[in-house]
Amino acid sequence: MRVLVVDDEVEMAALLARGLIGEGYEVDVAADGIQAMTLAGEHKYDLAVLDVTMPGMSGFELCRRLRDQVRGIGILLLTARDAVDDRVRGLDAGADDYLTKPFAFAELAARLRALRRREAVAVSSLEIGGLTIDLETQRISTGDSGTRLSRTEFDLLRLLASRPDEVVPRPEILDTVWGNASYIDPNIVDQYVSYLRKKLDVIGADVRIVTARGVGFRLTAEPA
Repeated sequence: MRVLVVDDEVEMAALLARGLIGEGYEVDVAADGIQAMTLAGEHKYDLAVLDVTMPGMSGFELCRRLRDQVRGIGILLLTARDAVDDRVRGLDAGADDYLTKPFAFAELAARLRALRRREAVAVSSLEIGGLTIDLETQRISTGDSGTRLSRTEFDLLRLLASRPDEVVPRPEILDTVWGNASYIDPNIVDQYVSYLRKKLDVIGADVRIVTARGVGFRLTAEPA
């Protein structure tokens, strides 16, 4: 799960990044809207935490641009402004939630978890290269052929499919699918990738899981 933090206050941005990394997120930090849009063009973000008051592009404008550019991103605005008009303006710009400063990090983390749950409910399936992943039944299908995945297989494929053509690092896979990676044999990832490859072959799926040696894995619809 990747988060974009945008705040021109260096100390605040660093504090947010440390806290979110501690929550298990992969975090990128931008100091302004222009840098944020550049990062958004290079990476797929699941969530964004935006300060409203920044030089140049405001958090409201950045929110609108991210909403147009990044499909399915959850956006939380942070600001010292507590006026109703400001909250309405932020929500109208496309924000999903609004938190005023000062705030407790525990509340911010809880609000981000709520955004993740909301997104999970809103999307019932993922599709890539003709492969459909049913998020409710844990079933994959292509054309008239399909099969059901185990919970672990499903969690792994869903993670890869949420970031198509992007290499997902092995440590992130371990943390996301199995929990605390320090207690898990890293080779278990290869074992479950093998299971998934066999099931994708059985149903004739036109996608493949590519190994990025020494880094991780990516799901792609490119031919072998």
